[in-house]
Amino acid sequence: MSRHRKVALVGNPNAGKSALFNALTGARQKIANYPGVTVERKAGRMVLPNGEPVELVDLPGSYGLDPTSPDEEVTSQVVLGEFPGEQAPDVIVLVIDASNLEQHLVFAQEIIALGKPVVVALNMLDLAERDGLALDPPALQEALGVPVVPTVAVRRRGLDDLAAAIASVETLEYSPRPKLTLTERRVEAQAIAQGTILSETRTRRLHSRLDTVLLHPWLGPVILFALLFVIFQAVFAWATPFADALEGAIAGVSVFVQDVMPSGLVRDFITEGVLAGVGSVVVFLPQIVILFFFILVMEASGYMARAAFLMDRMMQSVGLSGRSFIPLLSSFACAIPGIMATRSIADPRDRLTTILIAPLMTCSARLPVYAVIIAAFIPNRTVGGGIGLQGLVLFGLYVAGILGAMIVALFLRRSLTSGAASGFIMEMPKYQLPRPGDLLIGLWQRAWIFLRRAGTIIFVVTVVLWLLLSFPKAGPGENQVDASIAGQLANGLAVVVEPIGFNRDMALSLIPAMAAREVAVSSLATTYAVEAETEDAEAVALGDQLRARWTLPMALAFLAWFVFAPQCMSTIAVTRRETNGWKWPAFMLLYLFGLAYIFAGITYWSATALGL
Repeated sequence: MSRHRKVALVGNPNAGKSALFNALTGARQKIANYPGVTVERKAGRMVLPNGEPVELVDLPGSYGLDPTSPDEEVTSQVVLGEFPGEQAPDVIVLVIDASNLEQHLVFAQEIIALGKPVVVALNMLDLAERDGLALDPPALQEALGVPVVPTVAVRRRGLDDLAAAIASVETLEYSPRPKLTLTERRVEAQAIAQGTILSETRTRRLHSRLDTVLLHPWLGPVILFALLFVIFQAVFAWATPFADALEGAIAGVSVFVQDVMPSGLVRDFITEGVLAGVGSVVVFLPQIVILFFFILVMEASGYMARAAFLMDRMMQSVGLSGRSFIPLLSSFACAIPGIMATRSIADPRDRLTTILIAPLMTCSARLPVYAVIIAAFIPNRTVGGGIGLQGLVLFGLYVAGILGAMIVALFLRRSLTSGAASGFIMEMPKYQLPRPGDLLIGLWQRAWIFLRRAGTIIFVVTVVLWLLLSFPKAGPGENQVDASIAGQLANGLAVVVEPIGFNRDMALSLIPAMAAREVAVSSLATTYAVEAETEDAEAVALGDQLRARWTLPMALAFLAWFVFAPQCMSTIAVTRRETNGWKWPAFMLLYLFGLAYIFAGITYWSATALGL
């Protein structure tokens, strides 16, 4: 008995293959796994107009025949007839998203160049028309040299024409097509797509022109970094009035508590532990909100995906791909969701490298530390045409973290996680104006997370620190911090960090900062509040305290430490879970502490030598 012909549905992810498969096979389908792998195999039976039954197979979505994931490897091997025990397809139905024609034509050319019988299903034409795009299928057919059938799978439009094309495709004669490089296919895809478009709306043309500029290989990165620069300028310029108001309100509450409560342990706990400690972190809520406002706008507008595409070239230079950009970008909020987001990276070496460098992205927990030190030691003035110096320094710290991550990634990819960089292709979302309601919800969620963190982790750690700073009580003429348990611990650590310019108070702040980075600020505020000898001294702002006790080289070294120092212990725990052991978390701790110590020392020694 002769076997049934095999027809394979092939295309990029989200092209509508599954909908087309279901429409063509109905209930006549079976789902299993390919032998030896966890990739799902969907096969069904369809009958052609001439009564011939054929086997229809829905292959996993793929961006190319050079696989970068298990799904793509299965598709490549089946299409090329190299999968063990799997029959090579007699006909390939190439499913293309009509609303994203240019992107899908890159893979289409690679499939057509194989010389196998191919039918193109120009799918989702209704969505293209909804977006104001009118296409010319005959022009596309002439350009590709294979039959093109317009379809709308979810509405069962074009299915009969597609079945007829499958039945007759093997009798057609094909002109040989040269095999092109990826770059050549992209150029050709753009030309074919332009030749297929009959008309488009003004909005769609505008979006296309925006992509021409924003995705330009040289101009695009310049625009991206200029945008990031503006963001960090705004973090200081816009937040200052709100932060000052919060700081004044907390100081007012502290004075009120001192006036209405008798002196004693409870009052000291409220003023020194809660208000001076936790309050010193809460005042940076405006900076957090402004930073996330810009991030949410970039995501909602569709620009964030384009930023990932632009960063692919930079990622490729250090052995990664643009797939790592989104997890790393998430790490600017918090390294924990960033590390968890690496699950989308198929290549295990890419994923491990991304996990190991994620803590070098400057998370929002570092922002209070940066903000208080910059505000205390960097003059609030402009340089070079109205550019705020404080915002410029903040931008430099973020850039330092990014560059450090790229250098570490390059080292890892050439040693511990060596291997070729994987490819990266992604769908570009449509541009759209962010909805104010969605932005407000997103900002509220971020603000609540920050405040909840201040009210739980930071509160508990600050209270514990206050207790360690307050007991045992100092004798007459003795400094309270030196007499305390925390002070004795800090004096021991200070011996280790003294060569890089850290004093006892700085050493003490590093210990609770392992619970949450922001606690470094509350630790300093609590320490100075406990150490104060008079009530008036307690009311002195933290920035003024720092300027009186630290030198500029010490402050710069402290900033350099927090650029490279390990994240909180929660991040280490998540790393252990994602890597299934303590080997890589231990390595992460070791190399990050090493970088922090070295660069803090270099910063301190250099600044001292320059007489700063």
